[in-house]
Amino acid sequence: MGSRNLKQMGSIVKEALDGTLLISKFLCFLHVTNKYLCTIALVYGPSMLPTFNLTGDLVLADRISILFNRVGKGDIVLVRSPENPRKIVTKRVMGMEGDRVSFILDTKNSDRWETLVVPKGHIWIQGDNIYDSNDSRQFGPVPYGLLQARVFWRIWPPQGFGTLR
Repeated sequence: MGSRNLKQMGSIVKEALDGTLLISKFLCFLHVTNKYLCTIALVYGPSMLPTFNLTGDLVLADRISILFNRVGKGDIVLVRSPENPRKIVTKRVMGMEGDRVSFILDTKNSDRWETLVVPKGHIWIQGDNIYDSNDSRQFGPVPYGLLQARVFWRIWPPQGFGTLR
């Protein structure tokens, strides 16, 4: 009777270990996918109106484009904030290195424009809502190394489901 219980216990332990191994593999797969292939992000706030909703959109962003320098003008990107490294912001690329970029210095109080050339290894990012966006107009060109991902698909809300440009 004791050896039968021991065999039964052994099969239970083996099954538990097999299940744990399967879950571990799945979690590793999720980590690698999120870190190196693509990620899901919640985009909210006024800076990307009207492209994204004020209350938040769920988007899919690929990380491979960043690794292979496949980001260009007009792309929507996730960027680690130069002002607060703990924060990821969503903006549109308005200029790549070597591009001349013209922008209004203070959209609320002035019509004064400034033009500059984006330095090597940097990009110029702006929110679609120029009246309520903290972007390169305030903190200057952003190093390419702060790019996290390129947004390419809206998942939520359902009426906006699909590709982005």
